[in-house]
Amino acid sequence: MTTRIYHGDIQPEDIARNLVAYYNRGNYQVQRYGSGDKLAVQIATRQNRQAGGHTALTANIARVEDGVSVTLSNQMWFGVAASLGLTAISALRNPLSLFSRIDDIAQDVESLQLEEGAWGVIDQTARQHGTGKRLSERLSSTVCPYCLTANPIASARCLACGAPLGEVQPATCLHCGFVVSKEEEICPNCRRSLP
Repeated sequence: MTTRIYHGDIQPEDIARNLVAYYNRGNYQVQRYGSGDKLAVQIATRQNRQAGGHTALTANIARVEDGVSVTLSNQMWFGVAASLGLTAISALRNPLSLFSRIDDIAQDVESLQLEEGAWGVIDQTARQHGTGKRLSERLSSTVCPYCLTANPIASARCLACGAPLGEVQPATCLHCGFVVSKEEEICPNCRRSLP
């Protein structure tokens, strides 16, 4: 499972609506569950599709403080693997059979890119709403550890007492938008290495 947090003025409904609009076509069908601050959108291949194996993916979308958290489940790919396996076996028996399975191969390749495509739709929706994986307005100030005065982000010294503020500056993971501290080398949310 992969989670990303988008800070800013965006609602779970915005992302769910765009996922439904993009994927409820062709060989895919979309089901939407929940309402308000917690939604789930399941994208799956249709039962009576023309080509390719079965696959499914679920996007869990929740309102969090200062934004939206999106978690994509691990894609179910066994149906796609079985379809590709059948194509390989058919090709070994008779190489000309590849011509009859060209639609299956094309659909399987598209299905293997389902997770990447879903993140593309989600990222584009976030950009359309002026949000991203940057810090929200609430997190754009730091509190002096000595006198507890709020200071603007990137202030080198406290406005009230002059203490250094370098260690208390917040940052976000460039991969998922999770707020991390300076000491962390690996993001606790997405488990990726921090620069």
